[in-house]
Amino acid sequence: MSRATDEGADTRTRLLRAAEELFAERGSEAVSLREIGRAAGARNVIAAQYWFTDRDGLVQALLDRHLADVEQRRHAMLDAFEAGPHAAAVAGGPGADEAVHALAAALVEPLAAKLDEGAPGAGYLRTVADLLTRPVPSTAPLALDRPGASTARWRALLEPLLEPEALELHRRFLAIRFVAVEVAQRARSGRDDHRLFVSQLVDAAAGLLGATVSARTRELREQRRSAPR
Repeated sequence: MSRATDEGADTRTRLLRAAEELFAERGSEAVSLREIGRAAGARNVIAAQYWFTDRDGLVQALLDRHLADVEQRRHAMLDAFEAGPHAAAVAGGPGADEAVHALAAALVEPLAAKLDEGAPGAGYLRTVADLLTRPVPSTAPLALDRPGASTARWRALLEPLLEPEALELHRRFLAIRFVAVEVAQRARSGRDDHRLFVSQLVDAAAGLLGATVSARTRELREQRRSAPR
């Protein structure tokens, strides 16, 4: 690799690190590309545009920096689930609660591992939460368009464990967004022992995923479906 190539790769890495730090502090929507360039010490103030084209390109590159680690952790947990005693459980049947809890852990724990990575992990977590909480949420953090995505596998394993109405009402996405926001908030807390937080969050996510669809919710769902459009 030439010196120029080495320097270019170093500039790109410094830009991503600067973005992670600034996003951790202020959120991904409140930081300009020029600010990232200045924080990275880039000679050219439009260095971020050069390397990533635009904000979406930089955000995707930041997500990609962390994706392999999250994917590896989640796939390992899903492998263990499929080899375990509750893999064949279905909604309302024996072992369903335990299966939902195990899959809630597979959602939470790979993200929560980023809490131990300082500013880079915090910047990633806040970016994920920012994207999922947009008025029109971005699913870029879920990488659903990539072959073998762990989130797609997780969604498929959950499907037989949830009521059809819960699936129709996007219960899985609600759980993903809830967990992302909670973990991002935790990253801003300054605390360094996350064991109780993570265990409680797994319990809460399992409760959200497995909650019975109430008669009132069913009624309102039917009203919406039958209303003229």
